[in-house]
Amino acid sequence: MATDPNAVDLKMDPANLYREDLFTDRSVGMIRVLTPVRSDGSPDPSRSVLYVGEAQLLTPVGARPLAFEIDASSLGEAAEKFAAAARVGVERAVKELQELRRDAASSNIIIPERGVPPDLGGLRGPRGGGRIQFP
Repeated sequence: MATDPNAVDLKMDPANLYREDLFTDRSVGMIRVLTPVRSDGSPDPSRSVLYVGEAQLLTPVGARPLAFEIDASSLGEAAEKFAAAARVGVERAVKELQELRRDAASSNIIIPERGVPPDLGGLRGPRGGGRIQFP
């Protein structure tokens, strides 16, 4: 992550603008419709409309946002394909979580287990814990 604000080019590309519209069924997730527009805001029919599904995956460490492209040519078709595209997004998220778990297991970062008191003048809690754990 860059910490120098001058190192990041924050210039927006006026030839690649989209208008966003959100649609939801108020239970499963949302579909973000990205409609290509010209720099004056008028529709750009030379580019395709994009459909992006959004949902949340509940994990033991909290909710993880999911975003996944839906290959569709209309909002109705995107809604019909939402579940299949979400499954692919969940599979990708699970693989990422497994990779994070592997990285944490091989990490040298030590974090005390719950209930283990801090070092109190040489008195330490029980041995054996410490690595980041994902239930």
